[in-house]
Amino acid sequence: MDRIISIDAAGEGPRLSHAGQPQPGAGQLRVRLHAAALNFADLLMAEGRYQDTPPFPFIAGLEGAGVVEAAGPGALLAPGTRVAVSAQGTLADRGIFAAACCTPISDRMSWRDAAGFQIAYGTSHLALTGPARLAAGEALAVLGAGGGVGLTAVEIGAALGARVIAVARGQDKLAAARAMGAAETIDSATTDDLRGALRALGGVDVVYDALGDAPGAAAFRALKPGGRHLLIGFAAGQPPALPLNHALVKNISIHGFYWGGYRQLDPAALQESMADLLRMYEEGRLRPTAAAVLPLDRAAEAYALLRSRKAVGKVILTMSEEAARGD
Repeated sequence: MDRIISIDAAGEGPRLSHAGQPQPGAGQLRVRLHAAALNFADLLMAEGRYQDTPPFPFIAGLEGAGVVEAAGPGALLAPGTRVAVSAQGTLADRGIFAAACCTPISDRMSWRDAAGFQIAYGTSHLALTGPARLAAGEALAVLGAGGGVGLTAVEIGAALGARVIAVARGQDKLAAARAMGAAETIDSATTDDLRGALRALGGVDVVYDALGDAPGAAAFRALKPGGRHLLIGFAAGQPPALPLNHALVKNISIHGFYWGGYRQLDPAALQESMADLLRMYEEGRLRPTAAAVLPLDRAAEAYALLRSRKAVGKVILTMSEEAARGD
């Protein structure tokens, strides 16, 4: 029997249980998973507050990596193919996924790196190169720069030639952001005036807002004329109250960005972005950061770590000895 991590009802924590081996249908693959990653969306789903929360009960996890074991009719990836998976249900020994949600990866990509690669890097790359139109030399403020998605925004922003200003709570997170290429850092634990701190650094062209609420509103007011504000998430609790009169007068653009929605909105852009990212990884230009690596049966501990906001980078769960070793 395979292990699965299920969420049985809103507000309940993850539960380890067992299920039979599933069989793929048309256009589907059965993947033997080696590792999976947690995202902030997993916490929201467990509380029933995410925009795409599936009906309860459901198997947890939104991304992972493993090997194709079986292919249903019309699924073009052959058994034995190593894949990164971006779909519901990755916190399990095996899962059934649409072939379109499985991206082939090379032997050089470790299971840990592949497990947490697609959502965080995909969000930052497509948001910054697409609606944000981030250009070399521009100033990019990343709110929540110590989190799993925030660190990728710092890394990709620096790779695109931007001057990255990382905003995070605590020196450990800021040190991680500097290691990923941040030129300037602001400790939100000791800064009462985020708008003033950003303006003192010359203002910003793009805000990458993974926090929302008061930090997002403060950073918005530090945008230069023609600036762009990316709404990535609301980890601080609620959307920011943005003064639209400022957006009008200063010609500021506000862009909501949900990476998963691009499967329907613009799948070609999603595929092109992921191809660019995998190429950057192969060239050694991207260095995924794992905050913690735990076995699958410690999923409750992994959720608690993510909820504590103390994790610097991705929280990874492993299902195989190879992934636990870091292979």
